[in-house]
Amino acid sequence: SSSGTFDRFTWVPPSWQWNTVWSSPKDECDLYKTCGPYSYCDVNTSPRCNRIQGFDPKNQQQWDLSNGVSGCVRRTRLSCREKRFLRLKKMKLPVTMDAIVDRNIGKKECKKRCLTNCNCTAYANVDRSGCLIWTG
Repeated sequence: SSSGTFDRFTWVPPSWQWNTVWSSPKDECDLYKTCGPYSYCDVNTSPRCNRIQGFDPKNQQQWDLSNGVSGCVRRTRLSCREKRFLRLKKMKLPVTMDAIVDRNIGKKECKKRCLTNCNCTAYANVDRSGCLIWTG
């Protein structure tokens, strides 16, 4: 559908209407790009989109109307000298098409690689072995 869901319908001849028999995803936060960059979706909050600490809404007017699709922007420039990260737990990982993937290294090495790359914006340890690094 235009809303980003995959729907399965059956035709009901007596009423001449389509009946939805299955739809995915069920969770609004699983819809692609529900919340934009540097924000996260939480089905238990209202509005659903939340900003990450250190970021402000890119479009405050949209944000105030519970539309987080434009996401957030960093308050301060990314510093290559910074040696700490904001830890976010229990997050679903974003699209990884542009991420660097290495399944053979652990959490410590993953963090080290991110710290040595001035374009690194985030890293994730996947299932306690493997590394995803986002740049940009």
